[in-house]
Amino acid sequence: MTIEIGQIAPDFSAKDQNGETITLSQFKGKKVVLYFYPRDATPGCTAQACDLRDNYQALLDQDYVVLGVSTDTEKKHQNFIAKYDLPFPLIADTEKEVHELYGTWQLKKFMGKESMGTVRTTFIIDEEGVIADIISKVKTKAHAEQILK
Repeated sequence: MTIEIGQIAPDFSAKDQNGETITLSQFKGKKVVLYFYPRDATPGCTAQACDLRDNYQALLDQDYVVLGVSTDTEKKHQNFIAKYDLPFPLIADTEKEVHELYGTWQLKKFMGKESMGTVRTTFIIDEEGVIADIISKVKTKAHAEQILK
């Protein structure tokens, strides 16, 4: 499934790091940064999460909600959040249902080997639930800047 700018963002229901259910529709009226990343506590993913953390107030000031999504477990998310003091929820998409909805679970090539994995992608969703932007070339150390441009 290909998601395109201008289409309604697929709604989902998934658990965050505390086992609380999060749905996209609960944020109607706010802008949502829905970012998919491969794994907690890896260098690129940590840089990305910390950049969003460090610029979190600027994102809040523009009425953004930040939601991170990976296939890691709730427990791994709790550890990642605690270690880096992350102020936003992380969705534990262990069954890859949200990934499938957004087309971010794909065949990837790394060092000549092919395997399925998360393609780092950020979807900017407007107040009406419409995809306003898709950032596929994520700059992990300057991601907030890409969002706030």
